[in-house]
Amino acid sequence: MITQDQVDRILRLDGNGLPLVSLYIPAEPDRTGRRAFLTRVASLLDRIRPLAEDHSLEHAARLSLRDDIAKIGKSLEEEPHRPGAVAVFSCSGNGVYEQVWLPRSTRERAVVDADPYVRPMLGVLDEYYRTCAVIVDKGTGEVWEHYIDEARELETIRDRTLRKPNYAAGLGAEARVRNKADELSKRHYRRLIGELKQLFGTGRFHVLVVGGHSFEVPAFIDFLPRELRERLIGSFTVDRKTATPEDIKQKVQELVSDHAHQEQQQLVAEILEAKAARQPCAVGLDETLWAASVAAIRTLAVDEGAVAPGVVCDRDGLLARSGETCPLCGEPLREVPDIIDELTQTVIDDGGDVRHIEPETELRAHQAGALLRFELPPQ
Repeated sequence: MITQDQVDRILRLDGNGLPLVSLYIPAEPDRTGRRAFLTRVASLLDRIRPLAEDHSLEHAARLSLRDDIAKIGKSLEEEPHRPGAVAVFSCSGNGVYEQVWLPRSTRERAVVDADPYVRPMLGVLDEYYRTCAVIVDKGTGEVWEHYIDEARELETIRDRTLRKPNYAAGLGAEARVRNKADELSKRHYRRLIGELKQLFGTGRFHVLVVGGHSFEVPAFIDFLPRELRERLIGSFTVDRKTATPEDIKQKVQELVSDHAHQEQQQLVAEILEAKAARQPCAVGLDETLWAASVAAIRTLAVDEGAVAPGVVCDRDGLLARSGETCPLCGEPLREVPDIIDELTQTVIDDGGDVRHIEPETELRAHQAGALLRFELPPQ
């Protein structure tokens, strides 16, 4: 799966005067899907092949495009097949080639431009939380980054502790030793929190989880400042010395999944409440398709399992469940097997947010709903 380093590299890509090819191809895991995948790859490459022979382009640009087409075709033919979608960014003339697998399907497309076309990729990744997990132990703090299926340790912070904080020759000495141990723990927590504030200050993380012994986690959480406490979505009990990275990863994923489901349910409730209050919103597939057609959607919610055929106007961007000609321009409408996929991609292209709703909610009967930027004009 895609990593943050790959995302950062892709965002920095530049054709430096040569064309840069961006391809997105959905993929299915079965053998039939594999054949369809390779057919889609060939079809997308055929769309940009004429550019490689276009003499209005510089010779270096045409050579680069020819190499891009050959390299992309060969690489994707040999690539192990996975569900989701593959995104490719290539500029052979500058030695650029990035290929990443996305965890969810996207609309297939081929774009040739001076810069990488990253909006579909970012639209998919916006649905996943980048989580900072801190594992607290006496005098030690491990900071982990969890994103999609990737988990990696960022740093380990170690501070001085007392070996036997409960040992003393008398009650007074025992109290002094205990106070010293508490002070060292507080100093350790402050240092660890300082590191967390820096990490969250960069905008790198969305949420925070805390793990450790049952008696240490509450004490650490009590020290969290408001800006970090607002990012905290849960905690778990774990022994840092015996837990494996996979153990920690599983506990973090459970917390993140629960949090995501809560936010999804909250979004559905917000849409339905907006409908009841006659505020700008759309409920139901027909109304939501019309809202996307006029670029009105601020936040789209679609049921995870929803699929429906429909039609699209490639000229005006009209989305509908049925029809033969576009009522806006009179051009023939193109039939698509899944209008909801077209809906999500249109919202992403228009700068809106998309949320796939996994738990069963009232949205399931409606298939889709949205919070809008403005009131819809009459259809």
